[in-house]
Formats: sequence, C-alpha cells, structure tokens
Amino acid sequence: MTVRDALNTAMEEEMLRDENVFILGEEVARYNGAYKVTKGLLDKFGEKRVVDTPITEMGFGGLAVGAALAGLRPICEFMTFNFSMQAIDQIVNSAGKTYYMSGGSHPCPVVFRGPNGAAAGVGAQHSQDYAAWYGQIPGLKVISPWSAEDCKGLLKAAIRDPNPVVFLENEMLYGVTFPMSAEAMSDNFLLPIGKCKVEREGSDITIVAHSKMVTHSLEAADELAKEGVKAEVVNLRSIRPLDIDTIKKSVKKTNRLVIVEGGFPAFGVGSEICARIVESEAFDYLDAPVERVTGADVPTPYSAPLEALAFPDTPLIVKVAKRALYRSN
Repeated sequence: MTVRDALNTAMEEEMLRDENVFILGEEVARYNGAYKVTKGLLDKFGEKRVVDTPITEMGFGGLAVGAALAGLRPICEFMTFNFSMQAIDQIVNSAGKTYYMSGGSHPCPVVFRGPNGAAAGVGAQHSQDYAAWYGQIPGLKVISPWSAEDCKGLLKAAIRDPNPVVFLENEMLYGVTFPMSAEAMSDNFLLPIGKCKVEREGSDITIVAHSKMVTHSLEAADELAKEGVKAEVVNLRSIRPLDIDTIKKSVKKTNRLVIVEGGFPAFGVGSEICARIVESEAFDYLDAPVERVTGADVPTPYSAPLEALAFPDTPLIVKVAKRALYRSN
C-alpha cells in the first residue's frame, strides 16, 4: 500500500466510525487534495464533512481548534507545514495550551496534518522541517511517520486522541509502496503514540531517524553490512512524546549512536536525543561521540545541485557511521 492510500484509508475508517470526525483545508474536497490524500472522501461523506477552505491558514486553523473545543474531531490539512506558520498561534496557544489552562475541562482533539520538510525544487520557504518547532511545545503530540503502516496506525490513533496532534507527513513518501501486515489492514489497527520501532536489529551501531531519513538509514545499514557492520536502525515515529527508553536500550547494546534528520542542525531533534543520552546512564555505554547527520545550516537552495547537497543521503550516513566506528576520518 502507498503512504497516500494508507492515510486516505485511515481517515475514511475513522470518519465511518465517528460522525464527529471531519476534514477541512485548501483543495481537500473538489480537487481531492493537493496531493490526492483526501481523494474520494467528498463523494463518500459530502460537503458537510469534507470542507474546502479559503487560502487563510489562520482562519481555518482557528476554525478547527474551535470545532475541537466544541466537541468535534477535525482533521486540519495544511498544503504544506510551511504554511502552518500562518496558524502557529492557533496551534501552539489555542490548541496546545487550552486543556491545561482550563484546568482539564476543555480538551482539544484536533489533528493538524500535511507534508513537512523538503520536497524537490520548491525553495527555502517551502522546504522546512517543523518537527523540532512543534516538538518543543507541552500540550502537543507530534508524529513523524515513515511507512504506510506507520501512517495508517498512527493517524487513526491521532484522530482518536483527546489531545491536539501535529502529524508531519513527507511529500516524497506519498507515492512509495510499503508492505502491509494483515493486522494493519484491519479497521481497528492502531499504533501507540510515543513508541519507536526497531526496523532492523544490529549490534555494532545505532542509527536513529524519522520520516524519509529512515529509508536512507536502512540503505546505509545495507551498505555497512557488506563490510561486516551490523547496524541497528530505529524509526522514531513519534517526536513528542519521545521514546528515549528504546534508544537508550539500543545504545547500551551497540555503544555507538548516529542520529539522522532532514531538519536544521541547531536545536533539532538530534540535539534533543543527544542531550538526553548524555544526561542518562546510557552515556557510560558510549564508545564514541554521538554523531548528528542533519540538513545543512542554510536556507534550502532552489538550485538542484545545491539542494542535493543540503540534505543527508545514504553515502553521508555510511561515512558518518564509519567515523563513529573509527573506520574512517
């Protein structure tokens, strides 16, 4: 199943299960979604539950938060999370903090979803990764799925969750096909928010990644295996809450850690994981410094050759892993 179809199926199943679930956003209805993720849902559920909005993220972001506070379960699609900056006050202040500030009397079960991070050739303003931005906020849950199974199980869990959830998809993964287990095809398939998944077992080095970087990390593990290195690849799945226990357990086994992300290096997801490992008992198990592989510390170039150099790829992860293993400079 493609990631696109997994997301579509998750929304359809939850809309059939709960009539309070509805979708709103730019182009989600008549155009079937800018990336066709909501394809067919208007025909199945009608204009009352699949709502095209004007191009005003602050407006429909606030509308989604208000609907959630009133007892509905909106799924608010941003055409890209770069545009969510127009609605960041609604997401952070209105959605993220109202449950706490109301003394627990007003939950806000809203899902903000859409493509996050870099695509291809869309320039600096449309290429940013918001995992660290939203991951810093108490009151929000932040998910960054990789596979079709991740997307289906975690989106369904996000829709049912009583808290506001920021669901960070990746445009480059929408058309990628992944195997789906029989369990994952079930209408009741849910994945727990806040849990990593070890995608590949290993004993020599731990590679932690999220979203599209899981693909590159698994490819790097294949390359390292040709040289006898057994790399363990951990798919974060969830940014907040962060499953640091699974990472610590892996580090205690492999004694080395490389963290891979597409976001900027400063104050990023990798920085947080590194800090938590260094602050914990897992630090005593490290045989080499923690390595971070990130996007370049520049606004994303529009030039295709420069853009290719601005984000981690498989050879770079292999190079850094070898450095952590003291096999290269």
